[in-house]
Amino acid sequence: MPVARPESSDARIIAHVDMDCFYVQVEQRKQPSLRGQPTAVVQYNSWKGGALIAVSYEARKCGVKRSMRGDEAKKVCPQIHLVQVPVTRGKADLNIYRSAGSEVVSILSKKGRCERASIDEVYLDLTDAVENMLCNTPPESLESIDEEALKSHVLGLNKDGSDIESGVRQWLIRRDADHRDKLLACGTLIVAELRIQVLKETGFTCSAGIAHNKMLAKLASAMNKPAQQTVIPLSSVKELLGSLPIKKIKQLGGKLGSSIESDLGVNTVGDLLQFSEDKLQERYGGNTGTWLWNIARGISGEEVEGRLLPKSHGSGKTFRGPQALKTIASVEHWLNQLCEDLSDRICSDLDQNKRIAQTLTLHVSAYKSGDLDSYKKFPSKSCPLRYGASKIQDDALILFQAGLREYLGSFRVNTEGSQNKGWAVTSLAVSASKIVAIPSGTCSIAKFFHTQDPSCSSAKQSHEQIMQGSVPLLPLRSESHSVVVPTESQIGLPETEYSITMSSLNQPEENLKTWEDQENGPMKYSCNQDSLIQEAHNVLAENKSPSLPSGRSRSCLELNQTELKMEHSRTEEAKIGNLVSNLERQQQKRKTSKDMGTSSILRFFKGRNNSSSQTLEHGDTRILPSSATESVSMDNFLGQDSQRREAWKYRNDEIDPSVIDELPPEIQEEIRAWLRPLKRPSVPKHGSSIDHYFSPTKNT
Repeated sequence: MPVARPESSDARIIAHVDMDCFYVQVEQRKQPSLRGQPTAVVQYNSWKGGALIAVSYEARKCGVKRSMRGDEAKKVCPQIHLVQVPVTRGKADLNIYRSAGSEVVSILSKKGRCERASIDEVYLDLTDAVENMLCNTPPESLESIDEEALKSHVLGLNKDGSDIESGVRQWLIRRDADHRDKLLACGTLIVAELRIQVLKETGFTCSAGIAHNKMLAKLASAMNKPAQQTVIPLSSVKELLGSLPIKKIKQLGGKLGSSIESDLGVNTVGDLLQFSEDKLQERYGGNTGTWLWNIARGISGEEVEGRLLPKSHGSGKTFRGPQALKTIASVEHWLNQLCEDLSDRICSDLDQNKRIAQTLTLHVSAYKSGDLDSYKKFPSKSCPLRYGASKIQDDALILFQAGLREYLGSFRVNTEGSQNKGWAVTSLAVSASKIVAIPSGTCSIAKFFHTQDPSCSSAKQSHEQIMQGSVPLLPLRSESHSVVVPTESQIGLPETEYSITMSSLNQPEENLKTWEDQENGPMKYSCNQDSLIQEAHNVLAENKSPSLPSGRSRSCLELNQTELKMEHSRTEEAKIGNLVSNLERQQQKRKTSKDMGTSSILRFFKGRNNSSSQTLEHGDTRILPSSATESVSMDNFLGQDSQRREAWKYRNDEIDPSVIDELPPEIQEEIRAWLRPLKRPSVPKHGSSIDHYFSPTKNT
């Protein structure tokens, strides 16, 4: 659905760069002998020689079209060279073309915000670059202008047939031009320079369009190909759109465009100018009506998104005619192939770009034979994505089975084995979407065995943990468990926590083993650090998995072997050795800095002399209060062990009042209540008792 966005009040300069028959150029770079020869790249299958996905300009002159099959292209042009796309897992492998496209993007992105629209096309927002050029080196100040820029096609220029290059030169260096045209002139020079740089560094030619918005820039790039560029000034927009067919506009090539042509009786974009915005809104709704009104005037506020990487990854295959899949077994076979390909791509994205995909989606096209409802679409199904080819394969098959039951209209349909209920699949596709950067805090207990900080890891470690399943990222339902590793018996020292994320999405029950009796969310398990280090030493000596004596909480080293998947004991031994050295360093560090990093406020009241006495002394020396009515007892603050810790005593004159002033108000009030002078006991004065009035008078 088109979205109406208001155009910025400030002039923008947008370029659309489109590679010329890109797939052919990639193959020609691999095989230079193909340059200048009629060539086409074919996505091979056994039906009529496969489909053409790119045709060189030499082959186009011979009458070859992209809509043809390979056999037909040979009949039209017998000398044509058909180059087959690499095949992996039974389907076309486009990685070589994606990589070549990335080379181009890396060059173009140096000049402005870059949006990679597809393998072979890019949008550039050059506004900042042209503003800077106009301020520092305007075109009229240049001693010479590159020949490639002088070959530009400026719409509306040189209608009289005069010398084109001379006319373009005059247009570029006009001093009386308005601000918008001057910006366009700077954009023309910058894009010409970029195209030359792409050719030098990659050997690829490209065409470009320069205008004030994305819609016009895309139209311009297709007007003069190959290896040329076209500029659309504002003064020429009305003329361009006046004769432009409706379906040439992006998002108007399908049903909406057909509806506009039939309902409104229009053929060109310019014909829409006769309809008011209210009339278009009444017919097509508020948003679409406003969008159509803007398009008719060349207005588009769509921004260049600044995206160098794809928003999703996908892998699919079509099964035409007799190749249609009619059994669950055949569907499963191809799902496995597609899921392996998808897994490779998202893992490569993870390694290179540190991004993770969150959602797995299955798209299917199918038909039912002998059914009046055969036009019904096969429902697309999605679920949270789990890394690992086998997991993606399992989830994709489950999604297909669920979609098939819904498609056939019965939840009792047997989706196992080779039975067929009159259905056939004509295409399968799996995609990974909602790709985001790896969260900075993502980690697992596996990192507890590395010497580096648990919150940090390399991309390689993240990839290994995700592939092993120890870090199922962003699952459908997840539970976070904290394992607390307390320090030595020392008051106020902070605890170190390590997080483990466990996924419950379609996991076998045994793979979701929890520690202790977990029922209601996160629980904490503790182990003594001294015993932990000693146990690790024992493991190294005995070369076996660590465990703590029975009767205590299970050791935080008791790992789920299915999650970690240690390959051999040597790796296990090295990791435990790293654990030992890490814990020993932490223990030594805390011994030498007892008063630093204390998480409890009680360290401010620690006296110079500790006493094990728990009796209340009179005077201005007191024991810290402990009340049964308090929500958190002092023992909880002190981290109560199996043995009661020593009580603290302090003197009022040893407490710095400025420390108390820095505490939160509620704590200040509590502490000041502790520091108030003790009230003296109320002793009845002599004669104040009732007995005094009844006692006999003392003789003097």
